Amino acid sequence: MGRKFLYIILMALVAVSCSDYQKLLKSNDPELKYEKAVAYFEQKDYMRAQTLFDDISTYYKGTERSEEILFYLCRCYMGQKDYYSASEYYKTYVRTYPKGRYVIEAKYMVGYCYYLDSPDARLDQTATRNAIEALQEFIDIYPESSFVQDANRLLEELANKLAYKELLNARLYYNLGTYLGDNYESAKIVSQNALRNYPTNQYREEFSFIMLNSKYQQTLLSVDEKKEERRQETIDEYYSYIGEFPEGKYRKNAERIFANLQKK
Repeated sequence: MGRKFLYIILMALVAVSCSDYQKLLKSNDPELKYEKAVAYFEQKDYMRAQTLFDDISTYYKGTERSEEILFYLCRCYMGQKDYYSASEYYKTYVRTYPKGRYVIEAKYMVGYCYYLDSPDARLDQTATRNAIEALQEFIDIYPESSFVQDANRLLEELANKLAYKELLNARLYYNLGTYLGDNYESAKIVSQNALRNYPTNQYREEFSFIMLNSKYQQTLLSVDEKKEERRQETIDEYYSYIGEFPEGKYRKNAERIFANLQKK
């Protein structure tokens, strides 16, 4: 009986709350709507707050309060985890108030929204690249900002994600081997590009070993007139790998490749 009574009371409160909110939406008092929108925002009821801020934004356009309302809208979309809309509103804020009170934070948040919208490495990485571009632009414009440390951390994470996507491609090409062509060559090219584009990525050793192993497989499959040239290229790659990763986790495999090349 007690639980049922509490449930009835709760439903009644919800009904009253909804009724009050509907009355508020129909109100012609923008000041009241602003106060209630702020209250909803502070209660983390971002959807109702956003609806009210949207409703009064036209009324306050061109006034000092307009900037506050726009920035509240940015944060309302963030609170609803609608990062795409949030990024668009933050960009609108930056364009509208290039010297505004919150412009530095808004500029950083554009990149942060793209970062939050960045999907799994196996999916399309447009949002990831947008995040890198926006965060790097922020660092270039505001190098002394307190957000720079976080921006650099996010850039490193995003670069590693793009590198990992390339690593998946390199692994795939290597595993395909000679299926429908020389996929070892593709594995090499993907690895070389990843090392050049993301020089400090956390998968650097595996990319280097894929290059070594791919060159080794090409040597084994090579025609006689190209075999010695490819053998020497593989040995050079071995020394490059060992030089950079003397205690690397692929060291034993690399030594085995080198020993086989010496025998041949």
